[in-house]
Amino acid sequence: MSAHLVSLRSLLDLLGREGELRVVDAPVDPALELAEIQRRVVAAQGPALLFTCVKGTRFPVATNLYGTPRRVELAFGREPVRFFRQVAEAAEVMHDLRARSLWRCRGVARRLLRLGWRTRRSAPVLECSPPSPRLSLLPQVKSWPLDGGAFLTLPLAYSEHPATGRANIGMYRNQIFPDPAPGDAAQLGMHVQIHRGLGFHHHEAELRGEPLPVNIFLGGPPALTLAAVAPLPEDVPEAVFASLVMGGRIGVVRPDGGMPVVAEAEFALCGEMPPDVRREEGPFGDHYGYYSLRHPFPVFSLRRMFHRKDAIFPATVVGRPRQEDHYIGDYLQELFAPLYPLVMNGVRAVRAYDDAGMHPLAAAVVSERYPREAFMAGLRILGEGQLSLTKFLLLTDAPLPLREFRPLLTHILERADFATDLFIFSPVAEDTLDYTGGRLNEGGKAILMGLGGRRFELAREAGGGFRDGRFGNPRVYAPGVVVVEGPAWGGDPAALCSRLAAEGAVRPFRLAVMVDRGLAADCAGGDEAFLWTVFTRFDPAADIHSREVSLKRLHPGFEAPLVLDCRMKPWYPPLALPAPETVAAVDARWKEFFPASL
Repeated sequence: MSAHLVSLRSLLDLLGREGELRVVDAPVDPALELAEIQRRVVAAQGPALLFTCVKGTRFPVATNLYGTPRRVELAFGREPVRFFRQVAEAAEVMHDLRARSLWRCRGVARRLLRLGWRTRRSAPVLECSPPSPRLSLLPQVKSWPLDGGAFLTLPLAYSEHPATGRANIGMYRNQIFPDPAPGDAAQLGMHVQIHRGLGFHHHEAELRGEPLPVNIFLGGPPALTLAAVAPLPEDVPEAVFASLVMGGRIGVVRPDGGMPVVAEAEFALCGEMPPDVRREEGPFGDHYGYYSLRHPFPVFSLRRMFHRKDAIFPATVVGRPRQEDHYIGDYLQELFAPLYPLVMNGVRAVRAYDDAGMHPLAAAVVSERYPREAFMAGLRILGEGQLSLTKFLLLTDAPLPLREFRPLLTHILERADFATDLFIFSPVAEDTLDYTGGRLNEGGKAILMGLGGRRFELAREAGGGFRDGRFGNPRVYAPGVVVVEGPAWGGDPAALCSRLAAEGAVRPFRLAVMVDRGLAADCAGGDEAFLWTVFTRFDPAADIHSREVSLKRLHPGFEAPLVLDCRMKPWYPPLALPAPETVAAVDARWKEFFPASL
């Protein structure tokens, strides 16, 4: 279905034909109102949206393009999933060099010959080029009340390594700074995360004292959006992956003989990242559900702007899961699943949990053919691309469906000995958006292994009260797991957690999760709330406790029950929540936006 979707508008046309697009002609404010509408439509599993009358700009805005599994399938199709499975099968049969085995790989080989760029002489994106480009011409979409300003939320940043020339396309949020004085270049903030290709390219350019040329595209083939967020190895070009998904080469033009510009993009911003220049960027409500705070980040200086004469501006809204990006993440995990065993020996399956924000939690099925082989597989996962930012990693050697989190956690808790099967690492690199470690880009990691046969019985009911009146409202999330409310963070957290572990109401459980007042029932009631509350609010190196911790051969051994301190800490950023006045305004105008039901 998705073959040869070469542009944003070809996707919109398809969604319109399939009844998956709603056109909103009523005037909408890009500051907070538009985002509040999208969040409600995402929650309702509603259609993609095309806002035709956005205040302050002549450009319409398209959002929620990928906000359901069906629209993801319409955009990308099932063929890439089948192809990746064929690649995995081909890698296996290549060990057998007989003609019949090699003939089975012919489809893979044929497709690999049709990948990459295709240079064109003209392009729709070059139809307009303002002589004095100003970023204020673009829709100024602001998603959350404490955001530092308007941001580009679906930008595709193209750069080339200064030494090797290898290209990278990544998605990095761009804060739109106010228009400069006449004669000065307009600037964007570049929220470059430490583990992404543009960050490596910029680092090398700064070592050389050189500006890094960058082209930023908005729109173009949907496959480029997928490629920009895909967990590709550093040396695999995103253009190759995107053309594979699209089913053909991607058309580009090279204005003035420079770096490529995607021919079917809606907008192209051409410029550079100057060396050793930083500007305060943020805050911004991010996909963990909190604000990432204000920090100095590199900048992009705009030199030229191109756009179609009837350009459409693509945007999205991120926030507490699940949002639109959840469905792209799900698709990518299915896409890459067959390849993990090929690139990581001893790893059979991997899954990151979007409900926890992706990087905070992952699980894997691994081999245990000799003692502690699983630990080596865990280290491979923590050393692989974007998976290296995983904060908490669960390992099992049983062929369990990793999508089902509660049964997986139950299986692991029946087998994990906290004295020998829990490994904590600190200080190590952390996701830029994770503030639990107290420092930007730094925190702790943990691996918990539950291997072999069952060794422990798990409590299934909470009983009895607490001797310490600071604890209350125990709720069972899963066998062996109890959620308990505690006081606001402060004083001696380790002593408090040790006290909780000694309580009779907690002792029968293997894992106790301490949360803030009023959260236990919601946290224990479903996977989404549990995963988000727990794994976005604790640092393994600081917030794992038990009654007794022993040190044997420099390995800390914990006694059950293990206590996770998942209360909000003073240095955590605030939650990203809509402004009450915005909620009220959208309530009042809802029938204006959608005269018919979604």
